[in-house]
Amino acid sequence: MQILTIDIGNSNIVIGCAVDHKVEFVERMHTSNTKTDLEYAIDCHMVLELHKIDATQLDGAIISSVVPPLTDKLALAIKKLTGIEPMIVGPGIKTGLNILMDQPSQVGSDLVVASVAAMHDYGAPVIVIDMGTATTMTVVDKNRNFIGGLILPGVQLALQSLENGTAQLPKIHLKAPEKVIGGNTIDCMQSGLVFGNASAIDGLLDRMMNEMGYTATVVASGGLAPLIVPHCSHKIILDDELLLKGLDILFEKNHKN
Repeated sequence: MQILTIDIGNSNIVIGCAVDHKVEFVERMHTSNTKTDLEYAIDCHMVLELHKIDATQLDGAIISSVVPPLTDKLALAIKKLTGIEPMIVGPGIKTGLNILMDQPSQVGSDLVVASVAAMHDYGAPVIVIDMGTATTMTVVDKNRNFIGGLILPGVQLALQSLENGTAQLPKIHLKAPEKVIGGNTIDCMQSGLVFGNASAIDGLLDRMMNEMGYTATVVASGGLAPLIVPHCSHKIILDDELLLKGLDILFEKNHKN
């Protein structure tokens, strides 16, 4: 089966295609509230064409979204492109995940999707880090329960705050400097953002595992994970396909012949 998988985030829309449960590609498009459903249909068509996927031969589609105004727009775009009514991750979707939160309905669909994939591929307990507009860290405990996590400002958001909230700091390119102790303003900003976020993740993982009372596998995804994770001291698995694999798993779990 060929399943179109789409995750709508605040900064990027991640699109891929799972063929017989193997993710064929992962691409990112900028999230734009001003685009029409037709424009999104054209964007998706171009991505599929680039990877030699025939949109008319898709067997299904599934969308997760943390941007409600775009959910229906992307669903309509996919229907125009493929004739398929996409499945939407939300209330009523079977996940196989026991969510032990005060208000389970408020848990972001992206967190659920990533946790389902992490538990499927890496077992439990597992801590999932998603580094996008916000950095989220969520925990599936040893009993396979989704027990919660934390949210902190993402790296790009922190950079924008520095650039917009200070009079003398310049706009910079995000990359890891050679040393922690920067010798100029740009190096100092890069060091604080990259090594500061890596240290924050290490410290939070220590606190999480101490609170849990046992260690856990740690998996990271998101556009900024490859920049930060290599500088962490904890062993962290980078999996850029995590969300799309989770969407494929949920499609199979909920699909009715």
